[in-house]
Amino acid sequence: MTTITRNLPWFIKDLGISIVGEKCYTSIVENLDLADVECLKYSLSKGLGLGIVVGGSIMKVPQLLLIVSARSARGLSLTAYVLETLSYAITLAYSYRNEFPFSTYGENLFLTIQNVIITLLIVHYNPPASLAARPSIQRTIFSVQFMLAFAVALVVLPRSTLAAFQIATLPLSLFSKLPQIRQNHRAKSTGQLSAFAVISQVGGCLARLFTTATEVGDPIVSAGFALALALNIILGLQMWTYWGKEEKDELEAGPIGVTDEKKAQWPPTSHKVEVVVPPASPGRASPRPGNRRWSRKVD
Repeated sequence: MTTITRNLPWFIKDLGISIVGEKCYTSIVENLDLADVECLKYSLSKGLGLGIVVGGSIMKVPQLLLIVSARSARGLSLTAYVLETLSYAITLAYSYRNEFPFSTYGENLFLTIQNVIITLLIVHYNPPASLAARPSIQRTIFSVQFMLAFAVALVVLPRSTLAAFQIATLPLSLFSKLPQIRQNHRAKSTGQLSAFAVISQVGGCLARLFTTATEVGDPIVSAGFALALALNIILGLQMWTYWGKEEKDELEAGPIGVTDEKKAQWPPTSHKVEVVVPPASPGRASPRPGNRRWSRKVD
């Protein structure tokens, strides 16, 4: 087997070395040394990290499709998405400027972009009271200007200040989920919240705790993922509790605008069937029974 693994095509070898490094590639792939625990953990972390980055690139797509197809952002908290977007953007800038491996934070780039689009859709379809009086184009321009200003600030801020911002992502993560959790609890429904997004975030946070501990070792980043995991589990429990409740309530409510008193006064519906026999056509005699012979079978 090692004869094959040591003679793989050059592009596979270069790709493997670029992901796990030459030492671990030689140990795990070429020598098939499964007793090398450190390289096994590192390779697993790299694989999980790349999987999370790829998954993060489509994680919010179902949520986007739900909003666009329904032409409504009902059930989604604008405050929650704004705070969550800020948290993703801060983590992205902090990790990039500290030169962490891209596999440990790359999904934040895609999640930030997707969250920006979702936030703009919420402002468009269900604007807050402070912006509802303005035309849609003005609301969108105002939101984009705010996001661009914050992005520029993350680029020019000194690294020490950015570290303080990263610590601030802990309460940001908390307060980004609390409005959504509270709104779900009040409405007894999760509205247009995507189950795929919630489940993916739970799995992603679990994997990120492992990859951060293996490759980065930053306690601030690990604490943020641990808190996000706990809050996403609460959202998942709410989705499980309220799943299908809205459709059931609508069916039990009956026709819109009809009270129970009116329903009680309705007379029972009688089902009558009228049979109309067309007159016989003139000039045509009614068919007479033919001389059909009947025989009885004698046992």
